[in-house]
Amino acid sequence: MKVYDGSQTDGTQDSEPERVKVGIAEYRTTTDSAVLTTSGLGSCIGVGIHDELSGAAGLVHVMLPTADEVEGGNRAKFADTGVAELVEALEEAGASRETMRAKIAGGSDMLDFSENGSSIGSRNVEQVRETLAEYDIPIVGEDVGGDHGRSLRLESATGDLVVKSANTESTTL
Repeated sequence: MKVYDGSQTDGTQDSEPERVKVGIAEYRTTTDSAVLTTSGLGSCIGVGIHDELSGAAGLVHVMLPTADEVEGGNRAKFADTGVAELVEALEEAGASRETMRAKIAGGSDMLDFSENGSSIGSRNVEQVRETLAEYDIPIVGEDVGGDHGRSLRLESATGDLVVKSANTESTTL
């Protein structure tokens, strides 16, 4: 446990990177070594994008496939507009679509109330893939589907996306 005693340090001590929580229907970007985290991914999708060249990274936690299914609201809530918002924010931070790489996790079939046989989780996965393809950003790792919840940790220094699942050990994408 770290205890602050008021003394100054010379910066040579090991320090943990800052942890930044990304809530449901939110996104965050960083250009330093922050660790972006999100939890509660059932049918929701977490999209982590990293640009090794610029050092920029971002994470969005989307709930629903498309913004046109619901009037108005928060763009980060939807797979199509949330991914677009994240890509644009990363570009503003100095990243390039040409060197961005995506990793995705979530899209479980936790509860299926759909009438057309296609669950929210699978539709979210499909829309995230489609939107990333429109931006020519390759998906280089994924942990999607199933019937279990997930929590994510995007380590912005490396681009590693650590996925913790309720019924399996952690996986690093």
